[in-house]
Amino acid sequence: MTALFPAADSRAAGKLVAAILTCDIPRYREAHRAFVKALVQKGYDQSNVEVITQTPNPDPISWANSIRKFNAIGADLIVTYGAPATMTALREAGDIPVVFADVYGPVETGVARSLSGTGHNMAGVSSKVPLVTLVKTALEVKPIKVLGVVYTGREEGSMVQLKEMRKIGAQYGVILVEVNLAGTSGIDAALATMFNARVEGIYVTECTAGSRGFEKIVHRAGESKIPVFSQMPGAAQKGAVLSLEADPAEQGQVAADYAARILGGKKAGSLPVATPKKVELVVNMKVARALDLHVPFPVLSAATRVLK
Repeated sequence: MTALFPAADSRAAGKLVAAILTCDIPRYREAHRAFVKALVQKGYDQSNVEVITQTPNPDPISWANSIRKFNAIGADLIVTYGAPATMTALREAGDIPVVFADVYGPVETGVARSLSGTGHNMAGVSSKVPLVTLVKTALEVKPIKVLGVVYTGREEGSMVQLKEMRKIGAQYGVILVEVNLAGTSGIDAALATMFNARVEGIYVTECTAGSRGFEKIVHRAGESKIPVFSQMPGAAQKGAVLSLEADPAEQGQVAADYAARILGGKKAGSLPVATPKKVELVVNMKVARALDLHVPFPVLSAATRVLK
């Protein structure tokens, strides 16, 4: 875990923005880079704002400790990436406004009371994309009757995706083999459970452990000719046959817009929850060929990006 703390005299004329990037996950890092760049474009640069970060471990105590540190140093605004850090900020931030990004299902997780406003001292952007579209597309590439689902029970966004997948699985007659992945050390056991159940595909939710161990999951699944798909940004580039993803850069840009408004005096709770406008369906043809899968033309036509 790392932190940058401001010098005592750096606050005289400016604002302090404090951000949490759990485990320095790549999609959070990309969103934060876009956030900082967009904030500068809106007139908030090093002359009038200082941006500090922490990259806590993916557990409730670490998230809470980061928020409490931000409270102690008097942050003017807290920025959170992902549902777990955002939920922790909701409990721990006190009077400090919060801007969130990359939260899958803000209403379902309890981050927001509705999309018209959070009802709390926070505002931000959802990363929710239609899971049913991803599943329907995956079933066009390969008929799947038994599907492995990797999730983390203590992460709210991951649980929202699991619950959605249960409904979709029932709708399409797909049996789910659910594995609760608490950390990357549990990947081998999780894979063994799914392989023993003879899964025909694996869906990885947007959980921290799944993100950090994604390449290993894809590699081991590929050895058994099992396709992997996910909504995590960058999943197809890392070996998933399909991904349906909200753009991290757009998440950061929208968060910066909200941050600028709040720093300018706007009440966070009065702002609506933004929804992603840039959503990509990515097909990895190289992986599909390696798995001996035929990708139908309608799937290729629907894809916004094809990796060859």
